[in-house]
Amino acid sequence: MNLDTDIAELLPRMRRFARALTYHREDADDLVQVAVERALVRQAQWEPGTRLDSWIFRIIKNAWVDEVRSRMRRERVFAPAEEGETVGDDSAAKHQQRLAIQKAIGMLSEDHRLVVALVLVDGMPYKEAAEVLEIPMGTLTSRLARAREALQELLSDRAKVTK
Repeated sequence: MNLDTDIAELLPRMRRFARALTYHREDADDLVQVAVERALVRQAQWEPGTRLDSWIFRIIKNAWVDEVRSRMRRERVFAPAEEGETVGDDSAAKHQQRLAIQKAIGMLSEDHRLVVALVLVDGMPYKEAAEVLEIPMGTLTSRLARAREALQELLSDRAKVTK
């Protein structure tokens, strides 16, 4: 088993998870780069026989928490570059819908956003997501249920406003 190759095979999933956390392509790429670097530097901490993807996703989650805390200290706000991507595009409605979903997810609490990113976006099984987040399974399912309710409410409120 070659850890470098195994990590490289996880890159698409890592990027998808990072994108769900950050909502910004460049931030997601930076986050994946930080996670890969941390994983390679600390590869002795990974226990062979355990799930590599869970270990990597935990690194991504922790790196993102570090980044958010750093940004809060600097009081910097980033506007998603995607907001300007749909100008003049025939598929603008689809992009606007995707942006509305991303915005709604962004309005969730950090805990809810993490479970949505792992379970709904990445498709990770509940048990593995609970391990990545280091929470009990019941807590994960509860957070996911509340996150889904909040998303439905946010998206239905948006639909009412745009009609």
